[in-house]
Amino acid sequence: MKIFNSELIREIDKATCEAQGISSLELMERAASALCCEIVARFNPSQRIVVFAGPHNNGGDALAVARMLYEQGYRKVEVFLFNVFGKLSHDCDEERKALMSIEGIDFTEVTRDFQPPYLSEKDVVIDGLFGSGLKGQLQKGFLTLVGYINDSNAYVISIDVPTGLSGEYNDNISRRDMVHANLTLTLQFPRLSFFFEENKEVLGQWKLIDIDLDETKIKETPVDFILVDERNVRPLLKKRDLFAGKRDFGSALFFSGSYGMAGAAVLSAKGCLRSGAGLATVHSAKATMPILQSAIPEALFEPDRNENYITDMSLHHRHQVVAVGPGLGVNDKTIDALESLLMNYKQPMILDADALNCIVKRPHLLSILPSYSIITPHVWEFDRLFGQHNNSEERLRKAIEKAKYYNIVIVLKGHYTATIKPTGRVYFNSTGNPGMATAGSGDVLTGVIAAFMAQGYKPEQAAFLGVFVHGMAGDLAAEKWGQHGLLASEIADFCAIALKNLTTRK
Repeated sequence: MKIFNSELIREIDKATCEAQGISSLELMERAASALCCEIVARFNPSQRIVVFAGPHNNGGDALAVARMLYEQGYRKVEVFLFNVFGKLSHDCDEERKALMSIEGIDFTEVTRDFQPPYLSEKDVVIDGLFGSGLKGQLQKGFLTLVGYINDSNAYVISIDVPTGLSGEYNDNISRRDMVHANLTLTLQFPRLSFFFEENKEVLGQWKLIDIDLDETKIKETPVDFILVDERNVRPLLKKRDLFAGKRDFGSALFFSGSYGMAGAAVLSAKGCLRSGAGLATVHSAKATMPILQSAIPEALFEPDRNENYITDMSLHHRHQVVAVGPGLGVNDKTIDALESLLMNYKQPMILDADALNCIVKRPHLLSILPSYSIITPHVWEFDRLFGQHNNSEERLRKAIEKAKYYNIVIVLKGHYTATIKPTGRVYFNSTGNPGMATAGSGDVLTGVIAAFMAQGYKPEQAAFLGVFVHGMAGDLAAEKWGQHGLLASEIADFCAIALKNLTTRK
């Protein structure tokens, strides 16, 4: 699913009106009808609903919703239209006229001083003040109103985006100066700002409301941000030939594991084999051999000459992908071996966990990463690599910058894991759950991504496909085991079920 900025959405709205032969007011009515249906499904007609509408089209949406609710039998609807600038958008003004024509509706047009209505936790507030139409920060009077709404503890529904929140970036804007919604009903598309952790308290739950915008315009409009869902993933999965052999599905080599951390190597190899790779070889410290050979006998084992940690990352056989990091440790000789690998191996590889910690100790290694290599840092690993960041918005911008600069793919792990291509295009993931915040989950992900690369997918495809399948496996595992006690090994096992569902479900 594409993630459009506010300007592009206005262009798509316009194209929809032209293609479907409707006016912008008719499109507003369609949106309001869909919004109204969502509200009616949640609240009884006896519910008190207070609507705050602004002077632009977001306010027009709110006025139309208020009118439709009243027509549906909601008699406790109170409407406040803020026309303090003395100028309404054309469609907002038309909706004002339509609302005023209804006898008995509680409507107030605010042009100067405003006495706010009493609000309590029993009330529902519909926030249609500005949405994505806000340019700059809120002025003082509206800031006071926002504070009043937030302090009321009423259940708040924001239309499009909560007032004060930009649809894209929110540089230096305090979240205290934004409406804190319980539910955000956004029209057709998610916004970039929805994927930043610091905005979760502002958005509450968010839900997309389909208003049948023009598909042709949507398809032909390029974007830099994508929300990956099944529709993106399923067409990319390759069918298996009846006469295929294991080498047709590729070989992955893992430099992983050390004394006391063999489990990370097991999880990576298991994630890889459960995700379709034909062969997986683990090069690890000699001491880990009994664990690996017994825990995952399907994987080949290649012992390092050192008993406790890896000192040699030479390639003795041909593999479609090399992955480095899980359970590796940061011994100086291990870092020497990693540096030697990076100097001599020029194909895209995957670097995770301790491979990234090794690079932190020798930052110049970043500059010799093979083009289109994949690094998979979580938040703290990313900040150790690229400096401290105040929030996820800053971190994403830096990730885009660094992916371009080093010509690599960055998988920035989190609730909406972001896969950033060297071009700067970003793929947000839609699968996964909090139960996956468990030891070893990232090691499994390394294996899943390696499996896709081994099978011939391009690095950027392997990355976002691997992230999606890994998250879907976590969701399936959570359905069985719950989120509180989920194990990484269970995520690995469910990768096979996730792929089965994706390839067989219609």
